[in-house]
Amino acid sequence: MKTHTFRGGIYPREMKELSSACPIEQVFPSSKTVSIPVTMGGAPNTPLVKVGDIVKRGQLIAKSDKFMSAPVHASVSGKVKKIASCLLTGNVYAPCITIEADGSDETDFMPVLDPFACSHDEAIARVRDAGIVGMGGASFPTHVKLNPPADKKIEYVLLNAAECEPYLTVDDRTMKEEAAKVIDGLAIVMHIVGAKGIIALETNKEDDVAPLQAEIQKQGRDIEIVLVKTKYPQGCEKNIVEAVLGREIPAGKLPADAGAVICNVGTVCAISEAFREGKPLIDRALTISGGACSKPRNIRVPVGTLVSDLMPDVISVDESTLVKIISGGPMMGFAMSGAQFPIAKGTSGVIFLTKEETYLVDEDQCINCGHCVDACPMHLTPVMMVKSLTAGEMQDAKDYGLMDCIECGCCSYVCPANVRLVQRIRVGKAEVRAQMVAEKAKAEAAKSQAAGGSK
Repeated sequence: MKTHTFRGGIYPREMKELSSACPIEQVFPSSKTVSIPVTMGGAPNTPLVKVGDIVKRGQLIAKSDKFMSAPVHASVSGKVKKIASCLLTGNVYAPCITIEADGSDETDFMPVLDPFACSHDEAIARVRDAGIVGMGGASFPTHVKLNPPADKKIEYVLLNAAECEPYLTVDDRTMKEEAAKVIDGLAIVMHIVGAKGIIALETNKEDDVAPLQAEIQKQGRDIEIVLVKTKYPQGCEKNIVEAVLGREIPAGKLPADAGAVICNVGTVCAISEAFREGKPLIDRALTISGGACSKPRNIRVPVGTLVSDLMPDVISVDESTLVKIISGGPMMGFAMSGAQFPIAKGTSGVIFLTKEETYLVDEDQCINCGHCVDACPMHLTPVMMVKSLTAGEMQDAKDYGLMDCIECGCCSYVCPANVRLVQRIRVGKAEVRAQMVAEKAKAEAAKSQAAGGSK
């Protein structure tokens, strides 16, 4: 099979051999409790339950009336113990609903719905009601993605099976163990948007071609499998569209503007379950790995499970060698202050790193070598963005493509001066967003004042 790729990118050590042979195991927190974030993608939700309520697994517990939102459901049956702020991925605090399981495992799922017989509106409503979001990490509400504006012609549904982040292997295991569900979910998405299906696999997972192809034939689906080069960040939606379709997503635009919808492996499985079983997105499969982890593995847990509640029975860590905990992959994930955070819908892995696996060194002066420019998969100039930010020239930084940066970390990885390029870019983007919010508030205040003065 021909191998496709994109310009730029890097080749970090894969480290997937630590867990690639480990089947996905169903596990449960030792505390018998979960702390479910009230919002996990899209507009903020409002809790629908109160302390003391008895809930069933799959019951709706938080939602928003805004279209750009994803409801949240109970992942265990039991009693609501508290609703309070908890530490989440990214080291931010946000409201969580803590439920103590009662062991009953009673469910409150939705009715089964035939995805190929229901209307388009019913299908979109089912995806939304199931609380499905992108499970590759971004947590973008999937029903929004599957319902593009009428002027956006979708030609392809790309299943992003690249899983290019080092250490992570849960998508690979899912394709090996649940190929039928993967193909069914992809076929449902293809039907909803009316497009051709393509599975994009990195070459390091070429052994997944056979089981997927067998299931494609068994289900009678028109789905193509394309091999893409094992390179980081091959799984970025802009890069995968370029590699597979030979198209460029315009700056500030979405895959729909290039005629594509992109879904993660876990996301299509959740879509299949939502229709075939009426099950909301309440479980999350993820990879546990890293050099400080005594037994790397792939597990499935109820959403809201605290990582610390899996230690030491499920996750055994050598504290003497542990220097960093990452929620997500090591390139785009978040370094956490501890293990007391819940596994959310978008948590693809938790990585426990040793000193040898990290690069804890001081910054030197930029030597203008241009390595970051060569590595950038977005064809940007990180060095100039950071120089502009350092000089306080925000507009220049934006002109160099600040807001188009995907924060993949390629520039920081190749920088010989160890400049924290991504960290500085993130701070700069946050400043731009804060300015935009302030300007919007100022404009609305002026509009309101003008309207008041005209009465």
